[in-house]
Amino acid sequence: MTKDRILFLRYATAALPPLVLLLLETLAAGPWGVLALIHLTVFAALLDKWLAPPLSRDSIEAPSLWPDRLSAVLALGHLILLPCIIVFLASPAHGFGEKLVAFLAAASFMGQVSHPNAHELIHRRTTALRRLGAAVYTSMLFGHHVSAHRLVHHRHVGTIQDPNTPLSGESFWAYLPRASLGSFRAGLAEEVQKLARRGAPAYHPSNPYFIWITGGAATLILALILGGFWGGVAMLGLAALTHIQIMLSDYIQHYGLFRMERADGRLEAVGPHHSWNAPRGFSSYLMLNAPSHSDHHMHPDRPYDSLSVGRDEPVLPFSMPIMAVMATIPPLWHRNMDKRAARVMAAAQAHLA
Repeated sequence: MTKDRILFLRYATAALPPLVLLLLETLAAGPWGVLALIHLTVFAALLDKWLAPPLSRDSIEAPSLWPDRLSAVLALGHLILLPCIIVFLASPAHGFGEKLVAFLAAASFMGQVSHPNAHELIHRRTTALRRLGAAVYTSMLFGHHVSAHRLVHHRHVGTIQDPNTPLSGESFWAYLPRASLGSFRAGLAEEVQKLARRGAPAYHPSNPYFIWITGGAATLILALILGGFWGGVAMLGLAALTHIQIMLSDYIQHYGLFRMERADGRLEAVGPHHSWNAPRGFSSYLMLNAPSHSDHHMHPDRPYDSLSVGRDEPVLPFSMPIMAVMATIPPLWHRNMDKRAARVMAAAQAHLA
């Protein structure tokens, strides 16, 4: 078996099972929801200790077609799963415990797999793949992230111009409303500026925010049609938990890391020390290598299978899922991360000088 084949199997066997199990749960209620939740939590935590972090494709073979194809399958699977899980959660035929497990598993899948996968797709050069990624975000009532992430976050990462840059000492719960509203506004401002350069008004039909807002509204209306009041509640709940997970990922991956001013008064270029990484054996495959975050910011168009973590890049003490839990407990987070971030910035300052 070639190394390329092994790499494909690792990504596929990490990311696809929870999607399949959740679909089975919605079609034939049983232990599938529990198994999906176990796969995304306990199983992931255990295998993180045993599997080696992903290798970069650059060190294996020539580029392959499977990364984009796997992403397309996951995105299409997400779009199929969403109405199915809404119907399941709104149905009186299932008990509260069964619904709760399915809800938590679906939200975890959307935050840990659908989000990093859609993030990959919106960076692809192929129009169809970018639109597929945008459709996934819009279905999670988070379509504006497509504009804000590409036009604001990547350009201004590590500065106060990027609302998703966590401030020094800022807790996640203070960051969440500030960054959420700020990224929506900043993405909209960038889209309006793009239209202005073309001589078009802010409310021109080509402004993608019309798609992000109407698409989200259409998703919520569909949930109400499929599941009535409780369908709408389920949709809002899934979107809220997914939103929190997306914001957690930005908070975790950029906490305490800022671009400094050079001798000429300009900000330093984006570098490896402006993102935290969490190279782990299973969660990295599950999240389509999103924890190799420094390399992504250095090369935004590079596919996930080609990302790697260098020896001198900032590394988190635990996997992304564990760090996400820690971030929701501010005293624990600050005790573990403030000194680490200060050391990274001190080393960067010494190197810049």
